[in-house]
Amino acid sequence: MDCYTANWNPLGDSAFYRKYELYSMDWDLKEELRDCLVAAAPYGGPIALLRNPGRKEKPASARPVLEIYSASGVPLASLLWKSGPMVSLGWSAEEELLCVQEDGVVLVYGLHGDFRRHFSMGNEVLQNRVLDARIFHTEFGSGVAILTGAHRFTLSANVGDLKLRRMPEVPGLQSAPSCWTTMCQDRVAHILLAVGPDLYLLDHAACSAVTPPGLAPGVSSFLQMAVSFTYRHLALFTDTGYIWMGTASLKEKLCEFNCNIRAPPKQMVWCSRPRSKERAVVVAWERRLMVVGDAPEGIQFVLDEDSYLVPELDGVRIFSRSTHEFLHEVPVASEEIFKIASMAPGALLLEAQKEYEKESQKADEYLREIQELGQLPQAVQQCIEAAGHEHWPDMQKSLLRAASFGKCFLDRFPPDSFVRMCQDLRVLNAIRDYHIGIPLTYSQYKQLTIQVLLDRLVLRRLYPLAIQICEYLRLPEVQGVSRILAHWACYKVQQKDVSDEDVARAINQKLGDTPGVSYSDIAARAYGCGRTELAIKLLEYEPRSGEQVPLLLKMKRSKLALSKAIESGDTDLVFTVLLHLKNELNRGDFFMTLRNQPMALSLYRQFCKHQELETLKDLYNQDDNHQELGSFHIRASYAAEERIEGRVAALQTAADAFYKAKNEFAAKATEDQMRLLRLQRRLEDELGGRFLDLSLHDTVTTLILSGQNKRAEQLARDFRVPDKRLWWLKLTALADLEDWEELEKFSKSKKSPIGYLPFVEICMKQHNKYEAKKYASRVGLEQKVKALLLVGDVAQAADVAIEHRNEAEMTLVLSHCTGATDGAMADKIQRARAQAQKK
Repeated sequence: MDCYTANWNPLGDSAFYRKYELYSMDWDLKEELRDCLVAAAPYGGPIALLRNPGRKEKPASARPVLEIYSASGVPLASLLWKSGPMVSLGWSAEEELLCVQEDGVVLVYGLHGDFRRHFSMGNEVLQNRVLDARIFHTEFGSGVAILTGAHRFTLSANVGDLKLRRMPEVPGLQSAPSCWTTMCQDRVAHILLAVGPDLYLLDHAACSAVTPPGLAPGVSSFLQMAVSFTYRHLALFTDTGYIWMGTASLKEKLCEFNCNIRAPPKQMVWCSRPRSKERAVVVAWERRLMVVGDAPEGIQFVLDEDSYLVPELDGVRIFSRSTHEFLHEVPVASEEIFKIASMAPGALLLEAQKEYEKESQKADEYLREIQELGQLPQAVQQCIEAAGHEHWPDMQKSLLRAASFGKCFLDRFPPDSFVRMCQDLRVLNAIRDYHIGIPLTYSQYKQLTIQVLLDRLVLRRLYPLAIQICEYLRLPEVQGVSRILAHWACYKVQQKDVSDEDVARAINQKLGDTPGVSYSDIAARAYGCGRTELAIKLLEYEPRSGEQVPLLLKMKRSKLALSKAIESGDTDLVFTVLLHLKNELNRGDFFMTLRNQPMALSLYRQFCKHQELETLKDLYNQDDNHQELGSFHIRASYAAEERIEGRVAALQTAADAFYKAKNEFAAKATEDQMRLLRLQRRLEDELGGRFLDLSLHDTVTTLILSGQNKRAEQLARDFRVPDKRLWWLKLTALADLEDWEELEKFSKSKKSPIGYLPFVEICMKQHNKYEAKKYASRVGLEQKVKALLLVGDVAQAADVAIEHRNEAEMTLVLSHCTGATDGAMADKIQRARAQAQKK
């Protein structure tokens, strides 16, 4: 603890930088890093290595090997490179490895060496080949920038949504630029390049010459350039040994440093933490590392081995064949607590806690000093914050014990920050373990978020650790454990050395009915791996038929899909499968499948009735369903046939079908309809007017209205219309014509089969009381009262009712007695009712 600041190096008077070891690498590299193409992902990401044939000759038969390691040097994947010559490697934001070849093709691999996809950077790149490439990250995703042999740039800002942009040509550029880099300004990707003493900025529209403000004179070439992690700052290394640092917009100079070394550096990257006022750049040569900033002197480190720099959000990772280190600016909280002779509240609280453990009275003195200044809450917060920036657990515990000790003397200090820091550090320590190999700092962890960290653990197939973190942080099940289990299941189905039955059972035992887990998604992954039977077994556990059926159709298991759709009771789903089956199977097999599924057959018939009538006819023919076939032809005769001959032919077919179905009634009715159609056609030809498509009754009525009484009667006889119905038709028609003379003749032609009350009613309906009275006298005794009341003869109706001594008739007459005259009749009826009751 006394030597805690031994590795602190001051950069001027305002900042300290420290470098500590993350891991002792045990990856047993066979070659130096300088002989490999190297790519390391930010945020403690993996490292990819590929032998670079351009640097050291090898036998033509020896193929390079692409190797992927964790940040701690644990091997993740290794594959023999069989594709074309590679120019550059880089990692996407999703930790996919992008391999840029000379022909402009970019191959994308997963963390474990599994091939994902490939894409081309365009024909121009293919024709001119690739000289150099950069993989960069923006807020939109990961991009690729290409320098071709024609000294032109092609760029795509997002490889997930590939849109190639050919950058403007640089005037007079005949050779490759001495250095170039990508930048992101105003949400647009740019390219900055150096040609001799000139700098050019390329955007999508133009090439602009730019000049860094305050650049030292005498510069004839720029040898290296670096953009900060957030694209806010730019550093330029000149051939005079000067390093210019300023804003990425090239409008403001921050500082300039003379390193007295003119040899071009291997790498130059920014090293600054968020919200820090100090700006520093790390420059690496073969055996020297230098940290420079706004200070007369820089910090120098000797490199014992060939090293590689990885810029991070809050520092720089440095790895070699044997070690992996982290260089960063000492955070403010740590500096205030551990700086020699510091009197900061956090420093005093830490000392108080140490003395308390020694059972020394100095603990009380330190504590009183802090409390007198009213800085105890600040001291606790400083210790909590400093603990987050410490890499070693022992120091974390010491600082957190001090914070806990100080909290005991505060009444209302909110515990949230302390508890959250304890949780975060426990997670960070777990993933920093050598076997996990994700050396995230606290700042990186907060920027990355817990969800992204869990995704990265899942990518590394560290499912138990991811689940433990979810349970420890009490994340919602759908966002945490369920999602991870789903990923685990998708990985499990790829294990082809295990039987389908065992895999399905293991997945079901682990997942059960876990909310948020879709068995259909897992089954889709199994099908994508060529394990169709496993996919079917997994779908048995999927409770949602709507998720089962689409995948079964995709797997060509249409009949099983139909059964599942029918079980679900979802008619829309059944229709979906039926239409798929119809397109997939030949007509005969399709109909045979329907015959085995009555519900599906019924639904398909309903569909055909509205959409495919010919298919419906084929269904009836195949099933020998003559009854429905007859009905089909009857509907077709009116829906499709306009000519009378066609209708009659269709009706004849229907009649034949009804005879085969032994439905003689329907057959006879159909034949009658054919006769009626022919007769109606003849009537139209002879009489004019419209008769076709009228019913038999309407035809008879039309004839009567046309004065064709004899034809109407003949038609009624031909079709055996009952007398009662014919009398009603003729009565109604003559009344509508107001042909009262003909109506009277008709009433006297013979005894009315419907009686004469209808005559009274029809006449009154036509408001002809005079004619109605003629027929009221002829109405039978049982309906006499009603007829008299219809024509308004209440007195006579009362006499008849009294004479009949009929209670119902007398009640009916009473209901019509309203006037003063009718009052006497009402009394008369009441007396008659009373006498009847006495008897």
